[in-house]
Amino acid sequence: MRTPAPDGRPVALTIAGSDSGGGAGIQADLATMAAHGVFGTSAITAVTAQNTRGVESSHVLPLEEIEAQLEAVTDDFAVGAAKTGMLATTEVIETVADRARGFDFPLVVDPVMVATSGDRLLEPESERAYEDLLGEATLATPNADEAEVLTDVAVTDEERAREGGEAILETGVDAVLVKGGHVPGETVTDVLVTDDTVRTFEHPRVGTDATHGSGCALAAAIAARLAKGESLEVAVEGATDFLARAVRYYYDVGEGHGAVNHMVSLRNEATRELTAEEVQAVVDRFVDADVSALVPEVGMNVAGATPYADSVAEVAAVEGRITRTLSGVQPNRGVRFGASSHVARFLLSAREFVPELRFAVNCRLDADVEGALEALEWPVAEYDRRKQPDEIRETEGSTMGWGARQAFADRDEPPVAVVDRGEVGKEALVKLVAADPETLADRTLALATEVAK
Repeated sequence: MRTPAPDGRPVALTIAGSDSGGGAGIQADLATMAAHGVFGTSAITAVTAQNTRGVESSHVLPLEEIEAQLEAVTDDFAVGAAKTGMLATTEVIETVADRARGFDFPLVVDPVMVATSGDRLLEPESERAYEDLLGEATLATPNADEAEVLTDVAVTDEERAREGGEAILETGVDAVLVKGGHVPGETVTDVLVTDDTVRTFEHPRVGTDATHGSGCALAAAIAARLAKGESLEVAVEGATDFLARAVRYYYDVGEGHGAVNHMVSLRNEATRELTAEEVQAVVDRFVDADVSALVPEVGMNVAGATPYADSVAEVAAVEGRITRTLSGVQPNRGVRFGASSHVARFLLSAREFVPELRFAVNCRLDADVEGALEALEWPVAEYDRRKQPDEIRETEGSTMGWGARQAFADRDEPPVAVVDRGEVGKEALVKLVAADPETLADRTLALATEVAK
């Protein structure tokens, strides 16, 4: 008989409806909690028949069944935090509010009142009942439409979001996060309002309609982080970052718009070691083949992004780059995440146009290399730093994003190689890109072979 090795976990509770399509509700909450390393428990308020195209029917559970679930969970588990989602009726809201008075843990209330279409989901008396529930809550997470229902403040910008949040504080809730997903603009701005502070969290808007369940996932992520002992502000910051990635790398499932990828951060973290090993394998091939002819004066670097990378810290590269030696080429040090700035930023920028790209290398550019590129007949793009706007030139780190846009935007076929003509003080380079490490290595070695002819 083996010795057991139990895994202790913080516990969180979700009080919400079931989504048979898995994109929202209880299913989304539990997946989000699991992704945050938290054991998720639940009290189901309603059962819905829905999918990625919409809701077909719903059934609210009897109050005694909801109460029984809440009693069963709170009587047995050391709940660290809870969140609410779809509460459906005035009676359910009142029941949860009554139970919440006895909670000795943080409560996050997602006041589900307005459908994505803009339709009101609750009767006016139900909306009023939410005020009592909010009075027992640590945090409310209304979207712009829900904030307007609660306050009559039309949230159209950051200032109005602050105004709406301050009005909701009058219910007795400790803090309000007015979400900006429904407010038009290139940036999504979420505004956290407390009695003492106002803080904003900004993320670039993702061009997708696959946002069903995003509110559920955000509230569940905050609750999970609170259950782990994080402060409210830290929990909100981490949860908004989590949601931004989950929306960008959404699940392409169903015939509708798809679903938020609740597990994306966990899966991304799980690929870090493999990604670093893949970069090292490419480096080893370059050393064995001696790619000296392609190493630029600034040194060569190989960069590999995790599948869901959003920052330089999630791109593995050679610390100190690869340089020429008397006997060939050698990496100066090992592979680590965050080791590259130039190639990593270019790769991340390229992924904005071709998300499947994960690997890149910078090579020298001279007449021989240009001739080899022409002979290989690869699709090649280029950009000229001398033509970048002054505001790009004057903003640290912006050139790679601008260059990637020149190379990848509005092209039917993405380039294999991108030529950077350089400028005064900036060496001319060519960057090769690929979706996998083997292809990147094969292309680089093919270019080296062609240059040697």
